Amino acid sequence: MVDATTRFFEDLDRRGYEPLLAKTSGTVRIDLHEGAQTWHWLLRIDHGRVDVSQEDQEADTVIGASPVLFDDIASGREHGLAALLRGDMTVLGDARLVVQVERIFPGSPDARGPRRRFVGEAY
Repeated sequence: MVDATTRFFEDLDRRGYEPLLAKTSGTVRIDLHEGAQTWHWLLRIDHGRVDVSQEDQEADTVIGASPVLFDDIASGREHGLAALLRGDMTVLGDARLVVQVERIFPGSPDARGPRRRFVGEAY
């Protein structure tokens, strides 16, 4: 079974271009920690063109979270910036990239208006 995090990143990689990141460039690594194990997702963003891999490489911004929390963010059940403000996530590096990248995550299933978008949904 594939989790929401994997589906989210695979869909983002398949699209290759994300219009919400058209003014964004940089690298973001998401480190998902569970006990002694860490999974990595690396986003290379160049004016909306996005390349996704699972490499553990240097990045402009490194986000740390639990796999459960990030699965909730990737599915729209949790808001990433709220989790950051609560101290449930960590950020090292360029925090501006966090704010820019947060826009591509789906909104709450209960939300109304233009922000509500699900993985795989057309624009």
